[in-house]
Amino acid sequence: MKNAFLYFLLLLSFHSFAQIKGTVTDEKGNPLPFINVFEENTYNGTTTNEQGKYQLHLKSTGKNKIVFQYLGFKTQKIAVPIENLTLPLDVKMIEENFSLNEVVITTKDNPANTIIKKAIASKKENTTKTARFKADFYSRGIFKLKNAPKKIFGQEIGDMDGALDSTGTGIISLSETFSKIIYEKPNNLKEVVTASKVSGDNKGYAYNTARSSFYDFYDNTIRFGINMVSPIADNAFNYYKYKLESTFVDENNQTINKIKVIAKRDKEPVFEGYIYIVENSWAIYGIDLDIKGYRMKEDVIDVMTLKQNFSYNETNKIWAKRTQSLDFSAGLFGIKFNGKYTYVYNNYEFVDSFDKKTFTNEITSVDINSNKKDTVFWNANRPIPLTTEEITDYIRKDSIHKVRNSPKYLDSIDKKNNKFKFLDPITGYTYRSSSKKFSLGYKGLLDLSSLSFNTVQGWNFDTGFSYSNWKQEEKGRRTNIDLKINYGFSDDRVRINGKYWHQFNNQNYANIQVSGGTAVAQFNRNEPISPFINSISTLFFKDNYIKLYNLEFAKIEYGQDIANGVNLRGKIDYEQRKPLFNTTDYTFINKDKLYSSNNPLNPDDYINSGFEKHSLAKLDLTAKINFGNKYASRPDGKYNIRNSNYPTLYFGLEKGFAGTEKKYEFTNINTQIKYSHTFGNKGDFGLSLKAGKFFDAENIAFMDYQHFNGNQTYVGLSGNYLNVFNLMPYYTNSTNDSYFEFHTEHNDRGFIMNKIPLLNLLKSNLVVGYHLLAEPNINPYSEYSVGLDNLGFGKLKMFRIDYVRSYQNGFQNEGVIVGIKFMN
Repeated sequence: MKNAFLYFLLLLSFHSFAQIKGTVTDEKGNPLPFINVFEENTYNGTTTNEQGKYQLHLKSTGKNKIVFQYLGFKTQKIAVPIENLTLPLDVKMIEENFSLNEVVITTKDNPANTIIKKAIASKKENTTKTARFKADFYSRGIFKLKNAPKKIFGQEIGDMDGALDSTGTGIISLSETFSKIIYEKPNNLKEVVTASKVSGDNKGYAYNTARSSFYDFYDNTIRFGINMVSPIADNAFNYYKYKLESTFVDENNQTINKIKVIAKRDKEPVFEGYIYIVENSWAIYGIDLDIKGYRMKEDVIDVMTLKQNFSYNETNKIWAKRTQSLDFSAGLFGIKFNGKYTYVYNNYEFVDSFDKKTFTNEITSVDINSNKKDTVFWNANRPIPLTTEEITDYIRKDSIHKVRNSPKYLDSIDKKNNKFKFLDPITGYTYRSSSKKFSLGYKGLLDLSSLSFNTVQGWNFDTGFSYSNWKQEEKGRRTNIDLKINYGFSDDRVRINGKYWHQFNNQNYANIQVSGGTAVAQFNRNEPISPFINSISTLFFKDNYIKLYNLEFAKIEYGQDIANGVNLRGKIDYEQRKPLFNTTDYTFINKDKLYSSNNPLNPDDYINSGFEKHSLAKLDLTAKINFGNKYASRPDGKYNIRNSNYPTLYFGLEKGFAGTEKKYEFTNINTQIKYSHTFGNKGDFGLSLKAGKFFDAENIAFMDYQHFNGNQTYVGLSGNYLNVFNLMPYYTNSTNDSYFEFHTEHNDRGFIMNKIPLLNLLKSNLVVGYHLLAEPNINPYSEYSVGLDNLGFGKLKMFRIDYVRSYQNGFQNEGVIVGIKFMN
C-alpha cells in the first residue's frame, strides 16, 4: 500500500510536467538547430540543440497546438493531444516560399529603406510593450578549446582537470542555470538563480546569468566590448545599406520582411546579416547577425553570431523574444576557441509598472541549494536537450572530478610533484598538500624576473619563501605568508622583509595585512619607475631615474566593505628612513657619461642625500565610495558591479606623528574623483580629479611629499593614462603644500579613425588627452596629447603611441610616448 501511494505521487509529479520531445530536420533530413518551439499563444517554449533535438514541457493536458518556427522556414502548427507522460514528435521543416511579387522596386526608392524607416519610427511603441516583465530564464554556456599547446610562455597547462585530450582539444567550460527574473528597461534587473550546474564541479555555481543576455536592438547601440550600432538605430542609415531579399506570411497571417543588413564601411562597429521586420507593426520578428572581432576592437575573436527568435501572442498582441543564441569563434598563436551561449525565456508576465521597492542594488542572487539539483531535476526541466558531446562531458568530468578530488589521488599527485630534485636549491621548490590545502614554496636563485640593476645596489635579485593556505576557501578565507630576501651585489647587502595576509570572507572582503623588515624604496610610493625600465635606462643610456632610500618598517593594515559601495581601509606603520648613495658606475654603453646622484632634489649633489636619517609613525585612512553600486550575491561571495552612471569618490587622511623630530610630523587630507562615460558609439570619456592639502608640513622629509607620476623614459607602462604625466620629470613638482591634479581623455573607439581612408586599415582608436597640475606660487604644468591606441601586429594589439607637448612657463617639452599594454 505504501509503495502504491509513492508510485501514485511519482506519477502525479511527472504528469504535471508532461512533455513532447523529438528531432526537427529539413526536407533532406538534416537536423536544424535553434528552432523555436512553443505552445501557441503562451509564453512556454524552448529551442532545438545543435543536433536538432528538443523537449517541451507542457503545463496542461488536452489538445495543445505546438508551433515550430525558424527563420527561413515555413512555420508549422501541430495539434498535439497530450494524454501520456511523454509524446515523441519529429518534425520536418519546409523552406519558406519567399516572394517579392507585390513589391514594386524603383530606382528612386529602396523598399528595404522604407521598412527600416518605419521600424525606426515604431521603436518606442514596440519597445514599450516589453519594457517591464517577469519571466523564467534558462541559460547554457559552453566553451571549447582546440589545438592547445603543451606549454604557454613556458608554463605547462596540462589537461585542465581532464578537459583536454592528447591533442589539446576539449570542452573547458560547460554550465547551466535556471532563474526567475524581473526586468525593467533600460537596466533594472532582479534575478534569483534557482538552479545551477557546472560540469566537473558538483559544488560550483555558474556565472552565466541573465545580466549578460539583454541585447536589445530597439536601443540605438548594443554593448559588445564597444557599442555596436543597431540596424534600426536612429542614425542607422549613416552606417548601413539595406536590401529587401524576400517576404513571407507567417502562421498568424502577418507579412514578414527579410532584410539584408550591409555595412557601409568595413571597420565601423556594425553588424552584418539579416533582420526580420513584421509588416504594419514594424516589430522585430528575428535577428541573425554576425559581429566581426575587429569591428568591436577584439581582434582575437574571429566572428560572433547572434540569433534571436521572437513569437507573437494573440492575446496581448506582443512580439516577445523567445530564444537567443550567441556563437563565437576565436584564435591566437594557433590555438582555436569556440563557444556558444543559449538563452530561453518562458512564462512571460508583462506589467505596466513595478513597486518602487522591487529593484534594489542586488542585481543577482543565487540560492544556496541551487547547485544541489540532481540529474532527475535537470532531465525533467531542461528546456533544451543536451547534445551527445555535452552529455559525455558531464559524465566524464563528474567522474574525473570525483577521482581527482579523492584524498588518495591528491596524495599520489602531490607525492610525485613534491619530489626534491638536485637543482631545486637553485631553480626553486614547492611542496603542496592538496588534501590539506596548503603549500610551501622556495623561490630559488635563478628567478630572472626579479633580476634588475640600479646605481645604489648594482645588480640585484630576489629570492624567498612563501606559505599559502586555502582550507576554507569556500567561505572566502585565505592566508598567504611571504618572506622576501633581496641581495645587491654592488652595495653587498641583504635586505629581508615579510608579509602576512589573511582574508576573512568573500562577503565584505575583510582582510588584514601585517608586514615588516627592510627594503629599498622609491621616494614616490606609487613607484612610477619599474625596475625593468630603469635597468634599460641605466645600462643602455646611463639615465638612473630611479631614486631610492633604505626603509626599515613595521606595518599593520586592515580593510573591508562597511556598506554597499563603501570600502574603508586603514593602516598604521612605523618607518626608519636612511639615505643611500650610488655604489657603482657600471653600464653597457655611454661609459664616459656620469650617472646622476641618488639625491632626487639635486641630481648633481653626490655628497648630500636630500634628507637625514630619521624615524616616523604614520596613520593612513582611505574611504572609497562607488555611488549607485550594484552587486551579485552568491553563496561563495558578494561581487560588486560598479554603476558606470556615477563617479567613484575617494577620501584620504594621512597623519605623521612620533617622529625623531617634530619637524617630520604632518597632516595631509586628500580626495579624488574618477568618472568614465560611454557616448553611444562615439567613444569613451574618462576623467580623474585629485586634490590635497598639507598642514604643518614645512620641513617634512621628502618621501612624505605628494609626488606625481611623471615619465622621462618615453615608454608608457602605467596602463592608466588618467594617473600619469607623460613628460613631467619625476620629482620637479613634488610638493608639501596644496595641489590640484586633473586628467581627462577621450578614446573615440574608432568613431573617427574608421572613416579616414588608409588610416582605417590600422583598426586603431584616436585618443586625445589633457593633463594639468596646479600648485601655489608656481605656474601650472600641463600636457596635451594625441595618439593612436589598439596598434599591433595581426591579432596582437598591444601598443599605443602618443604625441605629447608639455607647458610650464611656456613650452617645455615634446615627445612620442610608446605604450606597451602587456607589461602593465
